[in-house]
Amino acid sequence: MPVFRLNKNEICFPDQRLAREDGLLAVGGDLSVERLLLAYTHGIFPWFNPGEEILWWCPHERYLIFPESIHVSKSMKKYMRKHPFQLVINRDFQDTMHRCRIKREQQEGTWISDEMETAYLALYKSGFAVSVEVYEDEELAGGLYGVFIGKCFFGESMFSEKKNGSKVALIAWAKFLKEKEVGFIDCQFYTEHLESMGGQYVSWKKYEALLLKGLALNS
Repeated sequence: MPVFRLNKNEICFPDQRLAREDGLLAVGGDLSVERLLLAYTHGIFPWFNPGEEILWWCPHERYLIFPESIHVSKSMKKYMRKHPFQLVINRDFQDTMHRCRIKREQQEGTWISDEMETAYLALYKSGFAVSVEVYEDEELAGGLYGVFIGKCFFGESMFSEKKNGSKVALIAWAKFLKEKEVGFIDCQFYTEHLESMGGQYVSWKKYEALLLKGLALNS
């Protein structure tokens, strides 16, 4: 199946069902706020190596965490009782995203380039991205960032500065999203870490229905 090439001067995407088996849908285009919003509201997201062309993905199966079903192990519950955390939203979006970048660069490498940082900061300033941080004893322990549209949250990356920092941030954020009746956390792809937190695959048909429902609740 061919990969579609996008025109920078035209904000559009091909039908999501035309994505390749690995999820790749299109290349090119730009990372403007308008294109990013169109992408996320149609189940599409950018993911590419720094210095390379923009790649747009739409996996046939999606990996989600449902806020009401996030898994908190006995050891994590015990840890959180011993180490009270404070949840802070939008403390410093730019700093949180950059911390995610640095942590990944120190490990297996990252897709979070200067171009991505600039694009998602613009998305944040437009009111469609959010950062989440947790503090332990007034010290930053960890956090995450993502795209927040309607009742849909699309997770992008996490970081830890202290033991279990990113896990606690995700657990606290899921609790917040449950209270706000947000339908899902879109993790995009599978990882063992996300599986341990209660992640699960859903079909494109189910994902699309959840997406449309979450977006309709914002209208």
